[in-house]
Amino acid sequence: MHSSNPVEKIFWGRVPLLTAFSYLYFNKHSIVQSLLHQLKYQSNQEVGLFFGRQIGKAILSSNRYNDLEYLIPLPLHPSKQKKRGYNQAEMICNGISEVLHIPVNTEILVRPIKNETQTHKSRMERWENTSGKFSISKKGKLEGKHIMLVDDVVTTGATLEVSAAMLLTTGCRLSIGTLAYTLL
Repeated sequence: MHSSNPVEKIFWGRVPLLTAFSYLYFNKHSIVQSLLHQLKYQSNQEVGLFFGRQIGKAILSSNRYNDLEYLIPLPLHPSKQKKRGYNQAEMICNGISEVLHIPVNTEILVRPIKNETQTHKSRMERWENTSGKFSISKKGKLEGKHIMLVDDVVTTGATLEVSAAMLLTTGCRLSIGTLAYTLL
């Protein structure tokens, strides 16, 4: 969770963030891939809660997040969340919240427009696929607040960039935290 880490560098010159980090590095055919697959596709919500708690403990040991006020999970489209039964980013937020006692807000950033999967897309295709898919409700609630946008995995950062740009229109100060970081 140090400055100038590889995840922060993804966003340099793209969106003005306070901080960004990933807790783990993702490699194909690794235990991290297996755990993320369990979290996203096998209804193992405890994986998200467990790693959220670990992230919360790591955040406590860093002085970069002392004024953090809200955790916001990257939203799923309602139909996808209904099919899955939960939002994996929200599970991670809930684990972080247990440790930090910071509220999770699932109402401010919403995803009213469904997009196709990002799995096999390039950075530009990912950005185009998510552009315009997020919206903000209750803008005034975040003005001046330090919030953390949370997701499970960052690859190109396109989805997080689009949603971060939306959140920044509220006047908040923004950090990004993810469970894992991978390269294409």
